[in-house]
Amino acid sequence: MLRTRVITAVVLFAAFFSALFFLPPLGWLLFTTAVAAVAAWEWGALMRLGETGRIWLGVLLAGVCAVVTMLAPAAVGIGAGFAEAAWPLGACFYLPAAIFWLLLVPLWLTRRWPMPNAAIALATGSVLILPAWMALLQLRQAGPLTLLAIMAVVWLADIGAYFFGRLLGKHKLAPNISPGKTWEGAFGGVVAVLAYGLLLSPHLPATLAGNLPLLAVLLSVLAAISILGDLFESLLKRQAGLKDSSNVLPGHGGVLDRIDSLTSTLPLVALVWLATQS
Repeated sequence: MLRTRVITAVVLFAAFFSALFFLPPLGWLLFTTAVAAVAAWEWGALMRLGETGRIWLGVLLAGVCAVVTMLAPAAVGIGAGFAEAAWPLGACFYLPAAIFWLLLVPLWLTRRWPMPNAAIALATGSVLILPAWMALLQLRQAGPLTLLAIMAVVWLADIGAYFFGRLLGKHKLAPNISPGKTWEGAFGGVVAVLAYGLLLSPHLPATLAGNLPLLAVLLSVLAAISILGDLFESLLKRQAGLKDSSNVLPGHGGVLDRIDSLTSTLPLVALVWLATQS
């Protein structure tokens, strides 16, 4: 199992880094759309759809991405005019995502609501996947290294939470949703992210590099939101009776299992980034 997990991780990182650094804008668009379509197919399992329904859900998501691209190619990095087109379209994706993650999801987790019907489940999947897809496209315009540095915040939060939780974890964070997570682990994730931000601060914009308290608050919020993303998918999987969102990634589960924290954090980062650029 460990060997399979390691091999899959190596292949995933190689594919991701190759796509991020070497694909042209159209290639990156196709790559991210394929990832989003697989995530939508997996979301169908959380909706308890049959295989045919799940396939159609993935096709529908890819179709939505294609329509958005045709209507606003500059806003997704295809062609010239990104700076002028990015904010109007991006805000339409990121503002609903911000409301969802900052206001609705904490209440959802507290009440442990079941998914009430197919329409709400479809809307929830859309606000999970589509803003993250848009953020991957738009944040890449800041440079592959910048996008990688942003994603590393989530990865370090996970790593810090894992090691602090293993070493010090005693108090359960959400025992009815994800029994393995602890408050000590969550604190460790925040500490890891803060240390990372401090190391990177000389390379950040002056408004953040010169204001470490503000930087600390923003990074702490991002770390907390990444935990929300993880917990939210865990809740939905538990309610659907699933251990993983799928088995397309041997040893790791599904695409949603790998990007759950990114779906919550990337749209918020993109929203702040675009707001400061406009």
